[in-house]
Amino acid sequence: MRLGNERFVAGEPQHPRQDVERRHDLAAGQTPRAALFGCADSRLAAEIIFDEGLGDLFVVRNAGQVISDSVIGSLEYAVAVLDVKLIVVLRHDACGAVSAAIDSTGLDAPDLPAGIWKQIAPIVPAVRRVLRASEGPADPELVGREHLRDTVAELLHSSELISEAIAEGRVAIVGANYRLDEGQVEPDVIVGDAGDSHP
Repeated sequence: MRLGNERFVAGEPQHPRQDVERRHDLAAGQTPRAALFGCADSRLAAEIIFDEGLGDLFVVRNAGQVISDSVIGSLEYAVAVLDVKLIVVLRHDACGAVSAAIDSTGLDAPDLPAGIWKQIAPIVPAVRRVLRASEGPADPELVGREHLRDTVAELLHSSELISEAIAEGRVAIVGANYRLDEGQVEPDVIVGDAGDSHP
């Protein structure tokens, strides 16, 4: 994944395994190398930024990469059934969900639709920690990084299956930051032995 991201950053993607033959090969089943849980932001297209092909990544996305039952179930499926060895949790700068969570903590914050509030509420603890540690307004970059770490911790806490797989050395988790302007992915937190496979 790291090499694919380097090609993307350099503007030299190879677009591997995206032809008709690959599509036919995958019709009978999938064996992805990694699972990726990231934000649903349209600028965060996993196969593009890692220059991967069809069937290479098992991708789960929602706004703000917020842990939910469906996310946990999907990632457990990737580990237990698809036998992936790596889970990447990917955040990005300038995240709208993070900005909404920051805005929601203001005294004059407008009411949000219930579904949006439910989605961003898990980000609010990161906002509050950053606010307590600073004298000014919450820095979205710091909030995003705090939330990324919270997301990895919550995944480990909520999934006994994934935690056991990490303890047994079968899976690693890498929490990483994606820079929209540069296109670069930077690992931030690593749980387990990711070897050379981390982004």
